[in-house]
Amino acid sequence: MATNRFHVVDVFAQERYAGNQLAVVHDAASLTDAEMQAITRETNFSEATFIDSPETRDGGYDVRIFDPAEEIPFAGHPTIGTAFVIREFVRDDRPDELTLNLGVGQIPVHVERDDDGNETFWMHQIPPTFERTFDHSFAARILSLDEEDVDRRFPVQLVSTGLPTLVVPLRSLDAVRRAETDHGPYYTDLIEPHGNMNVVLFAPEAEDGNDLHARVFADCAGVPEDPATGSSNGCLAAYLVEHGYFDLDDIEVCVEQGYEMGRPSLLHLRASKTDDDIDVRVGGRVISVAEGNLL
Repeated sequence: MATNRFHVVDVFAQERYAGNQLAVVHDAASLTDAEMQAITRETNFSEATFIDSPETRDGGYDVRIFDPAEEIPFAGHPTIGTAFVIREFVRDDRPDELTLNLGVGQIPVHVERDDDGNETFWMHQIPPTFERTFDHSFAARILSLDEEDVDRRFPVQLVSTGLPTLVVPLRSLDAVRRAETDHGPYYTDLIEPHGNMNVVLFAPEAEDGNDLHARVFADCAGVPEDPATGSSNGCLAAYLVEHGYFDLDDIEVCVEQGYEMGRPSLLHLRASKTDDDIDVRVGGRVISVAEGNLL
């Protein structure tokens, strides 16, 4: 007998079968934690989300996010993709503003349309925290690169907007393409002493005329490489403003990701420095791919 309905969407995609895949399961209050973890592993995606109920609580929808290893308090493409599914398949009125209740708190999402009618879903991330920095040589070692590949003008720094990410500035598109995690130092020198984190590496060159080209590694979560990562790009947006990468306190940039995986993705970043903090928003398109029921 059919049970929970689910949808599969591609997030940060310009067309179907690009971007980052996401499975969104409805009426998840009927599932145990172990079942949600097993379903996530069954999809073989980097994350799956579970909408507790079609009803709101405190103005938001209770949503849980799992990666292949564990439940996590926040992730970018699951937030945007789940908001899309709620708007398209749960609500009858297709509102342009929604709120998700996640582990990090309430995350608002709103929709903007361009002149051609294309819709971009924007999430407002929690204020960033800037944590410890690492030597450039250390970053090169864990990414199997030469030290000269790392851009010494800017720090290698751990940043979080709900999910920790190590931000690594590289000098060239070629360096980004050559990077791969060296599992020895990656685990023994980074993950074991400092905890699980994503690693985002980027360069100011791009394949398709965008502002930056990025890759994200999350081996510790069972995701060797992620095709589109909203949480890490939110950390990147905050980093770009904090360290004056573009010599601006307000930025709006386009980041391409996933090209090395054959899943090209486009993420829109907005960040602005205020008196007290940095306001971070990440946006992208969402395309519906499949729907069905768990058995």
